[in-house]
Amino acid sequence: MRTDPLYPPLEPYAHGWLDVGDGQRLYWEECGNPDGLPAVFVHGGPGGGLAAVYRRYFDPARYRVVLFDQRNCGRSTPHASEPAVDLSTNTTWHLVADLEKLRADRGIDAWLVFGGSWGSSLALAYAETHPDRVTALVLRGIFTLRRSELDWYYNGGAGNLAPAWWRSFEAPLLGAHEPFDAPWPRGQGTVPATSELLRRHGGDRIAAYHELLFAADPAVHVPAAQAWTSWETATSHLVLDQAAVEESLDPEHAVAFARIENHYFVHGGWFAEGQLLQQADRLRQIPAVIVQGAYDLPCPVRTADDLHRVWPEADYRVVLAGHSITEPEIAAELVAATDRFAASAG
Repeated sequence: MRTDPLYPPLEPYAHGWLDVGDGQRLYWEECGNPDGLPAVFVHGGPGGGLAAVYRRYFDPARYRVVLFDQRNCGRSTPHASEPAVDLSTNTTWHLVADLEKLRADRGIDAWLVFGGSWGSSLALAYAETHPDRVTALVLRGIFTLRRSELDWYYNGGAGNLAPAWWRSFEAPLLGAHEPFDAPWPRGQGTVPATSELLRRHGGDRIAAYHELLFAADPAVHVPAAQAWTSWETATSHLVLDQAAVEESLDPEHAVAFARIENHYFVHGGWFAEGQLLQQADRLRQIPAVIVQGAYDLPCPVRTADDLHRVWPEADYRVVLAGHSITEPEIAAELVAATDRFAASAG
């Protein structure tokens, strides 16, 4: 019996780039059994890109797994860290269309869709748009881009649970030479983080960061990207993974990740408020497993609970874990879900 819930590491048996239009080329790879049950792995972020560990959530003897880097990140081109990058053709609905193009290009009629965090958002959007192309859904760390979810994580709520990392996140918004406001009166909490940049954007840190992340000067956008990315990396694990935080500081990765995420969040994912929940009735005939960490800071359990309330047919599992896909409790449930779907498919 395996003690590690994940399957052993494996390499792709095929890979390439798919031209999806708009000057965009998506990197894709396949691993497992070429004659197995088709599945697609939808990574998070947006802008997170692929990692080798993602191949290990599927039995390689029973699954044909397609993985890909979404627009402008990972090995897809053009990369969002490039100086003249144009993200105007990188939206949720472009990515939904990309998934359909990738499915058709790989000669797949329908597939299991596996996504966590932002990947759960894109998986839901795809399944609600093309339910006939989805055999099953495996979702983790549910995120629907409602304004309340964005404000929780980027405008102060989550900072109450990770104050040191919150100060690091806010530092670029305050500026090295921009003082705090006048002393805060006794008995009214800590000094509020305010600056001219924040005032200009009505206190919305997502909008303020947009100005920094898309500044032409690397001396501005690189430190901002590193602060944005390390905030998410540090708070995604129930127990701090310092090595992951240090890896997230790589300038090319950090700039692409932060720019793409911020681009999506400034635009609310191009969803009507609450759209993914309101259209959940389109999912009722799709077998699904939802795995949610009870202590998930970036994507709190409330969102998963809201999804399950409008989609009670889904198998909903809350585990004592945080947000990261690699936390053992989450990984074990995800692998159990893909194993069950493979078994039921014969």
